[in-house]
Amino acid sequence: MAKAQKSYVCQSCGAVSTRWAGKCDSCNEWNTIAEEAAAAAVPKGLSASKKGRVIDFVDLRAGGNAHYIRHVTKIGEFDRVTGGGLVPGSAVLIGGDPGIGKSTLLLQAVCALSRHGVPCVYVSGEEAIEQIRMRADRLGLADAPVKLAAATNVRDIIESVRGAEEAPKVLIIDSIQTMYIDNIDSAPGTVTQVRTCAQEIIRMAKSRNIAVLFVGHVTKDGQIAGPRVLEHLVDCVLYFEGDRGHQFRILRAVKNRFGPTNEIGVFEMAQEGLVEVSNPSELFLSQRSEDAAGSAVMAALEGTRPLLVEVQALVARSNLAAPRRAVLGWDHNRLAMIVAVLETRCGISLSGHDIFLNIAGGIRIAEPAADVAVAAALISALKDEALPADTVFFGEIGLAGEVRPVAQADIRLKESEKLGFKRAVVSKPGKKGEKGGEGKIKIRALSHVRELADILGF
Repeated sequence: MAKAQKSYVCQSCGAVSTRWAGKCDSCNEWNTIAEEAAAAAVPKGLSASKKGRVIDFVDLRAGGNAHYIRHVTKIGEFDRVTGGGLVPGSAVLIGGDPGIGKSTLLLQAVCALSRHGVPCVYVSGEEAIEQIRMRADRLGLADAPVKLAAATNVRDIIESVRGAEEAPKVLIIDSIQTMYIDNIDSAPGTVTQVRTCAQEIIRMAKSRNIAVLFVGHVTKDGQIAGPRVLEHLVDCVLYFEGDRGHQFRILRAVKNRFGPTNEIGVFEMAQEGLVEVSNPSELFLSQRSEDAAGSAVMAALEGTRPLLVEVQALVARSNLAAPRRAVLGWDHNRLAMIVAVLETRCGISLSGHDIFLNIAGGIRIAEPAADVAVAAALISALKDEALPADTVFFGEIGLAGEVRPVAQADIRLKESEKLGFKRAVVSKPGKKGEKGGEGKIKIRALSHVRELADILGF
């Protein structure tokens, strides 16, 4: 058997190198490379003297119409993001900034499940049992029949789950970075430990049809810490987002094998814990000032949910050689593109101005349908004139200045009409027979961004 050797592994991306360096060549992060014990070398090729075990193949048609019986928490926003509840045998990874509310959300979820007769186990590697009980008492969940444990040894956790009198259906691991396997010569949280611990727990959970939820730490860039393979091992990856200055929290699914991706759930942080928000559009627009210049309402689409948010822009003359461009909640590069298109195609000069853009409410919008709303907010801020308060904007802007259609415009228009908007400045319907809306809302379809400037009187 080959002798175990030392290797150097990046704790951010998992890249392996033969020597230590201050900077990782794969992810360009500094001071993330640590020495770990490498596994014994595996012989090349398969030995002819040792035969493998015969695998029993199962016919795809044998199961008939497969139907997953999900564990529904009755927390509408959580069930929406997971695709209708937790699938037995699935593995879910939830990440977020420290103190954002990951443990609170999962504690509320397992307490709700246990009250409906689903056996649940909450294993914490960061808190003592009394600390979890204190949080549950503060949230009014102290009467929930959830089994608690404070442990970090994966071997002990697996044996305890296997030997439990009542087999759990849901298992919480808080967090995966605190777990370790005793026969691996590396510290908890390292790439080898995180990957191996997750593999062992998932293997046990799938063999016993247990839904397991991992809490994952994040790096300074907002990515889940540890090897990227961790996100490939699990069935569902959730990010819990939010600004600590706002009471809103966004649960976003970036991967889901049993439901839609990019689905979001909106919560509000209150004294009694995380309260689900059934109508987030109304909440995001509740503090909007209708007579403020540089404010435009955008109809976005997050997963299957239409969402109306306020786009705020401030344009001020700059004395700097390189004017500032500050963006919160949107893509910085896309703002630079919109500014360039307005200058080149519409003759609107913004090069000598500082530009500040914000998506109100602490939410982050990634889809290009925000282009028209951003352009309208910039023009309004430059003119220092407020946009019509009953108008909503959405559409994608190309480099030639053309306004391109976006997906599911009818859903966006229905949501706008439900919240009392009378007019919509949108892109023209697509060539495949898309409907542009059939309600009472008046639609102004754009084919070029120059038409937007004409509508706003520039």
